[in-house]
Amino acid sequence: MANIHPTAIIDSNAELDGSVEVGAYSVVGAHVRIGAGTKIGPHVVIDGHTTIGRDNRIFQFASIGGPPQDKKYGGEETRLEIGDRNLIREFCTLNLGTVQDAGVTRLGNDNWLLAYVHLAHDCQVGNNTIFSNNASLAGHVHVGDWVIMSGFAAVHQFCKIGDHAFVGMNTSLTQDVPPFVLVSGNPAQPHGINIEGLKRRGFTREQIGALRDAYKTIYKSGLTLDEAKAALQQAESEAPDTTQHVRDMREFLDRSARGIVR
Repeated sequence: MANIHPTAIIDSNAELDGSVEVGAYSVVGAHVRIGAGTKIGPHVVIDGHTTIGRDNRIFQFASIGGPPQDKKYGGEETRLEIGDRNLIREFCTLNLGTVQDAGVTRLGNDNWLLAYVHLAHDCQVGNNTIFSNNASLAGHVHVGDWVIMSGFAAVHQFCKIGDHAFVGMNTSLTQDVPPFVLVSGNPAQPHGINIEGLKRRGFTREQIGALRDAYKTIYKSGLTLDEAKAALQQAESEAPDTTQHVRDMREFLDRSARGIVR
């Protein structure tokens, strides 16, 4: 435990890999498990039944694994699971889950959480996301892979955000965002496909074109949502090279419980 600062308080029951670093005045609770190569800065609090994977970097004043900010929470044994290679900056707060949902809050791999980001109870966040300063998720929010949340964006509980979506600065989300779609405003409004992000991730011109056509079907055609889903299904059969991404959009619409930003 040579990498633990002498002022840090580590519960004797916590399990830390021998390569973990913990900075001055940080506190690690009894039920915390931290994987190899993870670095904890000074003045960090990690508590609850929290599992943190490999090679994460957690900066000063973050609060990890605190109880849910939910009046229904009665001290049940719920969890927080953090994957590998995440960057968690100053003053971020990640809470445990609740028994009213899956009982676990999850953050996947290779995510960047910038200062003051809040992930509430039972949120499920995928991989390779970026949350800019002060982006906040209420409880039970699901966020897919490669999503970008701009500064001060806020998401209502139970909303879902699909893969590769982009949420603009100061956006207020009360409905779901389909994959690949760019939204902004208060209330949120759709503004096309996240073309620049898709180019950076290697999507072909044909794939981006198919997604733009799918977006027009949903948002510009005047069709009802059910009619739009039927049209998307027809498009899948006509363009096999781009089928998967269009199908992803259609299946997201099928799963949406709150309705989509439209």
